[in-house]
This record gives sequence, structure tokens and C-alpha cells, in this order.
Amino acid sequence: MRSPRRRLRRRLSCCSAEAASRALSKKLHIKTYGCQMNVYDSGRMADVLAPLGYTGTDEARDADLIILNTCHIREKAAEKVYSELGRLRAVKEARARAGRPLLLGVAGCVAQAEGDEVRRRAPHVDLVVGPQTYHRLPELLERLARRAGAGVLVDFPADSKFDSLPDNRHVTAGAAFLTVQEGCDKFCSFCVVPYTRGAETSRPASDVLAEARSLVAAGAREITLLGQNVNSYHGEGNDGRTWDLARLIAALAEVDGLARIRYTTSYPADMSDELIRAHGEIPQLMPFLHLPVQSGSDAVLKAMNRRHNADDYRRIVGRLRAARPDLALSSDFIVGFPGESEADFAATLRLVEEIGFVQAYSFKYSARPGTPAAQMDGQVPDPLKAERLALLQELLNAQQIAFNRACAGRVLPVLLERQGRRCGQLVGRSPYMQAVHVEADGALLGSVVPLRIREGLPNSLRGEAMGVS
Repeated sequence: MRSPRRRLRRRLSCCSAEAASRALSKKLHIKTYGCQMNVYDSGRMADVLAPLGYTGTDEARDADLIILNTCHIREKAAEKVYSELGRLRAVKEARARAGRPLLLGVAGCVAQAEGDEVRRRAPHVDLVVGPQTYHRLPELLERLARRAGAGVLVDFPADSKFDSLPDNRHVTAGAAFLTVQEGCDKFCSFCVVPYTRGAETSRPASDVLAEARSLVAAGAREITLLGQNVNSYHGEGNDGRTWDLARLIAALAEVDGLARIRYTTSYPADMSDELIRAHGEIPQLMPFLHLPVQSGSDAVLKAMNRRHNADDYRRIVGRLRAARPDLALSSDFIVGFPGESEADFAATLRLVEEIGFVQAYSFKYSARPGTPAAQMDGQVPDPLKAERLALLQELLNAQQIAFNRACAGRVLPVLLERQGRRCGQLVGRSPYMQAVHVEADGALLGSVVPLRIREGLPNSLRGEAMGVS
């Protein structure tokens, strides 16, 4: 029988080994809010922190560093962040009492727009980094370790963050995001993006192509090109000239192993002739386009400082469908914008009925501090905004259901991306961004598989495997 002293030494030895293991392998949990750009940024933050010994965890309770990568588009999104920070304060304090410190960071657009407010409302936050400075997270962590200076970086550096990001990328089940353009020069009256992401900048085509090849080598079959106004891309090309998005997509289509290309988010006024033609000429470019219109009323669009009217949008859609007859559209809508009348809202419903959308994001107008729309007369009461939103969403949902049902009987190539809820079930995405469920071997994850669509459901499709492409 072991003596009490020997048992104590054994427990202390185990504790020391556990502590040493934690020191060498720290856990990182990133919670992402908002757009696909934030999803991309979260992945790149993980890449930046990996050399410091941080490995990802889906469980916040296991993390040594938690980062909330935030969105500032709507007030509710920002308030969710502060609510989460309040909950994490108790977690941080409990961990400190247990002798296992927890670092807490806020990144993204709330950090950029409200850096001082974040520190005032949540002084337990250790790191605050804007969208253009997250590549300097190792520097901030070093400052914290040395207790040398504040952990806040929300400036717009002259050097590109992309030059400082590691080349290695992780790909999950065949799909990846790739940022090609950031920032916005449009200054829509409701939007904070020009203030949180800065002016429009485009990455050189050589950098984009190099990252795309790296992603394909890591297993990507599909790449989605990202930008606040992605179709305003104007990067330096490999030939020394300025390339637009159409030219960049044509070059990406030549990358061996890249089967599918998407891009988002687009600005209607920046849909060039060349980009429209690309939809009809480049088979890798998926027949699905997210093209935000925001409203069907010319008066509201003018107040929003959008650079198109409703008929402009109709003409653009007509030309796109002439180039690619099977093109399906998604869009964004804001209801209850200041000054929106019943006639303005009716014009939005008419546009939706005429165009037809297979997916859409629709929201009540949310005033963002510092934007021109927040100071406009004619603010619409919230109950009326809610009533209009319900009517719009009813129409949009009916269109989505009709499109899904019309897919029954078709054979669609589907990129299988993840395990389903049931054993033996996989879930993928159709060319039209629909979720598709199929009973299939897990070895098919990351493959593009032709599926016969057996049933169109309200929010997804049910398919049957035909073979592997």
C-alpha cells in the first residue's frame, strides 16, 4: 500500500504535468457575429495565434482566450455583444479564483466603432482590436504578458494586414472564404461600414491567386470571394494592369482543382458588363448571386444614398438572367427606413413579386449612431416596422419554398460539407446555396456529388446520392 506521502507526491506530480501541458497548448474560442467577412477574419485570427500555441475549441468553458468577433450593422447585434461580455465577466472572475486566468478579447466592427465604450462598459476585457489590426494580436498578448501598455488597437494602419498573415490556411470539408476587397466608399446613409472597415482597398491579384492555390491544396473545392463591395474589386493584376472582379474570376477558374466560385456581397451599380458576361461564360461561377436592393421605392433608395433606383435593379437582373438563365437571386431588404410610406413599402412588395428571390435577408431599420439616417425626420414606429417586416417575410418565404419544391426531380451537384444530425447523414450546399441532406458515406465529405433531389422542404432539400465527381 502506498503511503499518504507518496500519494501526495503523485497528485502534485500529476498537477504539475497538467499545468505544463496547459502552458504548452492553450485553448482559443472565437465566437463570430455577422457577415462572412467576420467568419473569414475569425479563421485568420486563429491562424495568427496558432504559432503562440493556441488551438481552437468549440467550448468557451475550456478556453484560455475568448474572442468575440463582432458586428455593428444593427443595434441588437451590438447589444448582444455587451450581454455576452456581462456573462463572461462572471466566468473570468471564477477562473481567476481557480488559478486559471482567462483572457477576453473583442474584435471586429463593434471594437472599431466603440473601442472606448467597450472598455468603459466592460473593463474586464483585455484586448480590443479592429478589423484592420487583428494581425497584431500576438503583439497585444505580449504587451499583456509584460504589463506594458493597453491592449487596444483600432487604428487603420498604412500597411496591409494581409502582408502579415501566415500563409497556412485550414479548410473544412471543401469550402473556404477568401477576402479580396475590404472597406466601402459608398456611404449609404444607414450604414456604419465605411467608418468601421475604412475606404475601399483591393488585394493584388497575385496574392489572391496564391491564397486560392493554397486553399485548393488544403482541400478546398469551392471558394467564396469576399468584400464589402466585392464587385468593385480593382486590384493590381499579374500583367501590371488593374484587374476587375471578372478578370480575377477568370484567372481563378484556371486554378486546377477549384470546382466552384462564388462572390459576395455585391453592389448593384458596380455590376459591370464584363462581370455579367462572366456569369454566362465561366462554368465554375455558381448560378447564385447575392445582390442587395434594400428597397423597391425610388424615394427610399435616394434617401438611403443608394446609387441605383428600382428600374436600374430590374435592368441589371434582366441582363444577368439573359447571360445565365438558371441564375437564382438573393437580396437584402430594410423595412421602415425613415420616411418610408405605405406606397414605398408597396413598391418593395411589387419588386419582390416581379424579380423572385430564392433567399433573402430582411430586417427592420435600426438606427446606428453617427449615420445620417439616424438623424432623419420621419422615423417609423417600431410596431409598424414589425408589421411590414412580417408581410415582406411572408412573401419572401413563399418564394423560397416554391423554388425549393421546384427542385424536386432535378439532379444537382452538391458540395458535401458536414455531418448531419442523424447517423449516416451528410449535409451540403447546392449551386443555389440550399442546404441538402443525404444519406451517404462520411468519406464523401469535401466532395462534389451529383444528387437527385427527392423533396424540396421549406428550408432545405432532401437528396439521393448518384456518384462522385
